[in-house]
Amino acid sequence: MAASSLTGSVDKLQVVEYLRANAGIHGALADFRIDDQQCEVVFKGPGYAASALVDRETGRFDLTESRFGMAAIVNDLHKGRDTGRGWSNFIDICAVLLVVVSLTGFVLIFFLKKKRAGGIAVAVCGLFIAWLVYRIWIK
Repeated sequence: MAASSLTGSVDKLQVVEYLRANAGIHGALADFRIDDQQCEVVFKGPGYAASALVDRETGRFDLTESRFGMAAIVNDLHKGRDTGRGWSNFIDICAVLLVVVSLTGFVLIFFLKKKRAGGIAVAVCGLFIAWLVYRIWIK
């Protein structure tokens, strides 16, 4: 049977909404695979993954759900993994604001005569430490 005829016979939205309503699945749809006998539906969210194998003939499904705990949730939120466009935009905006605040603070140090030498020394030390960490642990 051709792949296009397989996908045409499955109402993906209906399957996803049925699983959400009857199995308590949350998270975004990550993958939907169809073969002759079954469908595999995968959902992912921060610190969460669920996979359902749906028998195409009977409609019965086997669900595997994984919750990885608070550390995984925070890690995924920090990286923007499986969080959706809204959260990704939020962390991008926060990053831009942090860069602007840092740059304005650096520029302002040049207008404070008593703090200028110390401020520049701290900035140079910070750059050196960041470079050193990169050379030792990353490269």
